[in-house]
Amino acid sequence: MKAVVQRSKHASVTVNDEVTGEIDSGLVVLLGVTQEDTEKDAAYLADKIVNLRIFEDDSDKMNLSLKDTGGSLLSISQFTLYGDCRKGRRPNFMKAAKPDEAKGLYERFNDFVVDNDVDVQTGVFGAMMDVQLTNDGPVTLIIDSKE
Repeated sequence: MKAVVQRSKHASVTVNDEVTGEIDSGLVVLLGVTQEDTEKDAAYLADKIVNLRIFEDDSDKMNLSLKDTGGSLLSISQFTLYGDCRKGRRPNFMKAAKPDEAKGLYERFNDFVVDNDVDVQTGVFGAMMDVQLTNDGPVTLIIDSKE
């Protein structure tokens, strides 16, 4: 399971002209699921992300986590994170999990975040989404449950 984590001042996701998720201060997570992923990967990433110390404290040091700040998380499913661009000019998505499997693990990831007392807003799995983000910092990290 792979996540692109972006610290955000404000973010929203819109599907068919309807806002399905919106947060103020917090994290935007683009989440990709591969064929080998399990619930253990979802739990690991959720715990890692909500406890990652990437928000500044009073001394301007990255010492606070999402849980510490009381921020929210905007979760977006993103199968293209497993696009392989090494050959040819069109990405190959063979490593991405099948939609039904990926959806279940995406939802489990969101459940694990909620279990950590963090508000989660979401897009719509499998839909074309418009994501708006005011990146704070900018701070952007890539986390892979297998690495």
